[in-house]
Amino acid sequence: MQNEKIKVRTESGQLMEVVVLSKRASGITVVLGEGVHNVKCELSPTSKGLSYAGSIMGRELIYERSRDQVQADLDLASPASRKPR
Repeated sequence: MQNEKIKVRTESGQLMEVVVLSKRASGITVVLGEGVHNVKCELSPTSKGLSYAGSIMGRELIYERSRDQVQADLDLASPASRKPR
């Protein structure tokens, strides 16, 4: 199984690739690091819904995709789950 990876921006402007544990329009859970040194972070939509933000060990992470874009990605990944019965 292939792990999904996304790029997040740190508060210093550096891009970092992280592994996605779970992805929903209401929030994205990511993992930074590998093995015993990994740390989980929950990214929540910002107030305007234009990006996702979270904090890990005092540092802010930003995923620069809107809530609508993430929902569209989820719909494309599993179209059968969105069809009415």
